[in-house]
Amino acid sequence: MTPSRFLATFGGCGLAPRAPGTVGSLAALLLGLPLLKRPKVLLGAIGVVSVAGWWAADRAGEGEDHSWIVIDEVAGMWVSLLACLPEDAEDPAAVRKSLGLSVLAFALFRLFDIKKPGPVGYLDRKHGATGIMGDDLVAGIMAAACIKAGRLLARHLPSSKG
Repeated sequence: MTPSRFLATFGGCGLAPRAPGTVGSLAALLLGLPLLKRPKVLLGAIGVVSVAGWWAADRAGEGEDHSWIVIDEVAGMWVSLLACLPEDAEDPAAVRKSLGLSVLAFALFRLFDIKKPGPVGYLDRKHGATGIMGDDLVAGIMAAACIKAGRLLARHLPSSKG
């Protein structure tokens, strides 16, 4: 296995016999959860995976978005996690809430990645690394926007606490 293919498959996750995109996204979720307490590290990881993924997808996939290329799911999933950061990393309740939001981010990211609404579908039709990486990054942004909007809305709703 070449280095570009190893990276494109995210260490082999993309070689799963069924639902490789979901397997790659789930691996990204599990590896991303510890980064929720370290937002700067998460941002850096997104940057590194995006740049490396661009290179790997272009080289290993030869411009085609093969189902085994899942490094794009990793980048998009991690983008969606940006909206799930705990408000206070030292507060156990805030961390639990963050974990729950991360599961929601996973579901929203997969929904947008599979259904390809609007700009996700537009980028998916592009050839090369732009299409391969771009659609998942935008799906991650859309998932993060939904989570962020929900969190803002929840802050302004009347509390049911006593």
